[in-house]
Amino acid sequence: MLEYAKTILTKVSFDKILFEKELRKALRMLGSEELHQLKTWCYQKFARIYQNILNRVFAQFSPAV
Repeated sequence: MLEYAKTILTKVSFDKILFEKELRKALRMLGSEELHQLKTWCYQKFARIYQNILNRVFAQFSPAV
């Protein structure tokens, strides 16, 4: 699922609204280890253009315990 999420985020990265929507969906479907990997990857790949979105979404997201 991690690779699928990366593919989708890359494909929708042209639109900030779609990007945020798909990022939120990805966070709901991934396990904790995959979440950490996705967060690292997102900041490496998209921080330049979507820093605010990444900060907001990752700060709001708290995985179920």
